[in-house]
Amino acid sequence: MSHLSSKDFTAAKIAVLTVSDTRNESTDTSGGYLVEALKEAGHELLDKKIVIDDPYKIRAVVSQWIADENIEVVLITGGTGFTARDTTPEAVSVLFDKQVEGFGELFRAVSYQEIGSSTIQSRALAGFANNTVIFCMPGSTGACKTAWTKIIHEQINAQHKPCNFMPHLGKK
Repeated sequence: MSHLSSKDFTAAKIAVLTVSDTRNESTDTSGGYLVEALKEAGHELLDKKIVIDDPYKIRAVVSQWIADENIEVVLITGGTGFTARDTTPEAVSVLFDKQVEGFGELFRAVSYQEIGSSTIQSRALAGFANNTVIFCMPGSTGACKTAWTKIIHEQINAQHKPCNFMPHLGKK
């Protein structure tokens, strides 16, 4: 059974944020993977940044992006664990108009098949803010591949049925 409709593909306009105290552009394999994957899927990269794991710096970047009328999707990698420096969920969730509870649940269910019970240490989450969907995933490249290939790729594809996020994106 196909999960694609005959509807035309529409490229999403995406920004990628890596949250890390140690990564730079040459060592950011997770952010790099997301950039390549979204481009390969036919989407458009509008911005990419790396910020340290500081809730105010994270929130500042994400706030700027959700206010930008061109950015429809924000992909965030890193800062979703349980160390004292992991603050992505706290930084971003206060910006949500609506939370996408199913993303974190589905991510952990799919991830369980790959890494077992260690997936319980992921605080992956997603939500909408100003008609922009924001996906927060762990900082490992493997976790980003799982989130992209098993969930995000389909949900930002207007051809995916029975439903996807594309009709809900864009500033009104």
